[in-house]
This record gives sequence, C-alpha cells and structure tokens, in this order.
Amino acid sequence: MDAVVVLVLCLSCCLLLSLWKQSSGKGKLPPGPTPLPIIGNILQLDIKNTSKTLSNLSKIYGPVFTLYFGMRPTVVLYGYEAVKEALIDMGEKFSGRGSFPVAEKAGKGLGIIFSNGKEWREIRRFSLMTLRNFGMGKRSIEDRVQEEARCLVEELRKTNASPCDPTFLLGCAPCNVICSTVFQNRFDYKNQKFLNIMEKLNENTQIMSSPWMQLCNCFPVLLDFFPGSHNKVLKNVADFNSFALEKIKEHQASLDINNPRDLIDSFLIKMEQEKHNHHFSLENLTNTVVDLFGAGTETTSTTLRYALLLLLKHPEITAKVQEEINHVIGGHRSPCMQDRSRMPYMDAVIHEVQRHLNLLPFNLPHAVTCDVKFRNYLIPKGTNILTSLTSVLHDDKEFPNPEVFDPGHFLDKSGNFKKSGYFMPFSAGKRSCVGEGLAHMELFLFLTTILQNFTLKPVVDPKDLDTTPVRSGFASMPPSYQICFIPLE
Repeated sequence: MDAVVVLVLCLSCCLLLSLWKQSSGKGKLPPGPTPLPIIGNILQLDIKNTSKTLSNLSKIYGPVFTLYFGMRPTVVLYGYEAVKEALIDMGEKFSGRGSFPVAEKAGKGLGIIFSNGKEWREIRRFSLMTLRNFGMGKRSIEDRVQEEARCLVEELRKTNASPCDPTFLLGCAPCNVICSTVFQNRFDYKNQKFLNIMEKLNENTQIMSSPWMQLCNCFPVLLDFFPGSHNKVLKNVADFNSFALEKIKEHQASLDINNPRDLIDSFLIKMEQEKHNHHFSLENLTNTVVDLFGAGTETTSTTLRYALLLLLKHPEITAKVQEEINHVIGGHRSPCMQDRSRMPYMDAVIHEVQRHLNLLPFNLPHAVTCDVKFRNYLIPKGTNILTSLTSVLHDDKEFPNPEVFDPGHFLDKSGNFKKSGYFMPFSAGKRSCVGEGLAHMELFLFLTTILQNFTLKPVVDPKDLDTTPVRSGFASMPPSYQICFIPLE
C-alpha cells in the first residue's frame, strides 16, 4: 500500500513540475480548470455532451482556454472570432496536425490527413492539383457524379417502395465517385470486394466515435498493451492498405507515363520523376488513397443520410424543394451544377443540413507549427489545438434558433441564397478538406436527383421521427431510420 502511495505522489510531482515548466518557461498557456494528476481534466468532461462542457467552460475562462487530456495540454478555441483568427488569419502557424494516436498508429503519419510539415505540404499540393486536373469542379468529374446519381436512382427503384435503411446505398454512391477518380473505374453495388470496403469504412467510423477510442487518444499506451475495438480499426486499415496496394500494382503493370488515367498513375509518374524525394513513396501513395476513401465516402454519405431524415421530418420543406426542382429542371433531364445558381432554396437546404448535423463537432486536432503569440498567451510549438466547430455552426447571433432546422438561415429577405463566413463544416484555412468542392457537387447532384425521382415516405408519423444527431467525441451520426422511396411517374 505504501509503495502505491509513493508512486502516486511521485507521478503527481512529475505532473505538477511539467505544469510549472509549461507556465513559467517559454509557454504562457491560457487559463483553464485545474487538471488532476495523470488523467488531466477527463473527469470534468461530459463525454455524452462535450459541446455543452466546452460551452460552460468558455463562460468561465473565455473563448481561449486550456484543457488537459491526460498529461498533454490542449488549447481550446471557442466561438467564431477565436476560430477564424487562428485558422484563417494565422493559418500558417496553426496548420499543424495535432496528436491523434489511433490514426498515427494506423497511418504512420503518412498520407494527407495526418501528415505534417513538408511531407504534408507536398502531398496535399500534389493531391489538390491532380484532382483538379482530373476534373474536380470541372465537367469530367461532374459527368461521373451524374452517372453515379443515375445508378443510385436505379438501385433505389429496386427497393420497390418498401421500407429500407438507406445507409448502404447512400454510402456506395460517393465511394464509387472516389473509385472512378482514384482507380478510373466504379464497382457494381453487389461486387463483394466493394461491399467489404463499404462495411469496413462504416465500421471504422462507428468505432472511432466510441468513448473507448477517445480514451485511447488521451492515453496512447492503451493501444499497445490492452485489447479493444482499436485493434479492429487497425485491422480494417491494414485491409484498406492491401486493397489500395493491389490496385497500385495493377496500375504499375499498365502505366503509360504519357497518358495518366487517374490519381494513382499521376503519383507513380511523380515517383519516377523525383526518385530523390522520399515523400513520394509507395507507402505514402497507399496511405493517400486510403485517406481519400475514408474522407470522401463517409462524410458525404452521412450528410446525405441526415438530409433525407430531415426531409422526412419536414414534408413542407421537401415539397418546396421539389417544386423548385420541377420549375428549374423538370422531370426528364439530369440535374447539373449550372442549375444550382437558379435553385437558392435547395442550396440553402443543403447548407442547413450540414450546419445542423455538425459532422465533426471539434474538427480534427490542429497543432501550432512554432511558438505562437495568440492574444495575451504564448502557445509553445507542437501544442494541440481544439477548434469547436459547434460554437461556430451553432452561433445564435449568426443563426437565430441554431438548434432548429431552418433553411432560412441561408436565405435573405428576397429568397436569394445568402453566404455565411460561419459556415465551416469542412473546417477552414490551410487544413480545410481537400475534397470540399467534390462534396458540394455530390450533395447537390445526388440529393436533387433523388428528389426529382422519388417521393420520400416515412414509416412512422413525421412528428415521431427523432432527428437528433448521435453526437460523440469524434463525429455526429444520424440515428437509424427506415424510409420508402416512392417513384414519381
């Protein structure tokens, strides 16, 4: 017993010494609640409603405060002004990727999302340029999205207007768009390999949002010495890597350096041209492909799923959207991106779905790339930064009654679409989502095509539908529901 007491005292002294060094040395961190030894402020957070905890703490400590997740300090930015100042006005200094141990163990700090420094810059710049070359925001990729929208409609028809859970089909469509951009080909919705990818992507999103994974990110030692669902995540990522590597080897065997077909070809050519550049490696290509799959599939499919649930709940909004579709497009030609400028209500509905869902309440963790003077504080290089996107997307001055689903949040008094600087579902600044343009296109074309072809029918009274997102430490997910797609003739 004495030995245990001594150990606890020693660890407590180490923590207090660490805190003293942090505050009296080169760093002057913002104020915050006093952390406990070893575990930090974990017990002061409501895991089921972390946003509420952060809101309460911001009222005590202001829009910039410090929390300890375990023994590591994290500076929290709460509210539009603080988030904008960091990510946009001081974007370069806040462009590091913060600690995310589960992802680091899975991807070894490679790819686009969880890399840092020069490696991140080069891979991100290359990926953006290549996606643009292959048509992100241009006609070629729009054609692919339109084709996939037609395939999705055909699959929805096969449900024969019977009640169904739309999760799987709404995941297949954006996944196939990524496939066609990265691999140059799409998969049939019944292809077993494709089904396996979809299942593992969905499973990882669910696991990453669990309390256990939040605990693992606070205490990385759990990843190495304890059993748990994190091992399933790592196994699934290894399977993604194997699938990506298989596709890469097929591309290597048929590569024509004068005629790149997709992102993989372009990366392989870059590898050949810059053999001295270790950032362009086979391992980095594999992780980049996996990043594009994960980020490009789950985010869009989750948003689509939530959009349909909200439209079931609000049939008056659905009717107004379909009236606009009939007026601008009609019932026979495929929707195109040119239509969006003439469909302000649909544009407002999609923006409001994203705002209301608040997919990543706390963003992915950032880090400062150097010692940063921020307001009256000095934040040491490498310090984790948590930006509360909830506090921006649910700001009650910019969006009156933020908890209410209201497309009017993005419409002016004349019914025209109204942009808002507070719209940050894809984050902002240097680390904003690479696929933001593609996501905008997919959400508009998929949702418009579905509503052009089907009446949405709930299986319960709309008043009884629960549309509250299932919020967690990582992502907000729509609750499960059943829907009937009734063909419009």
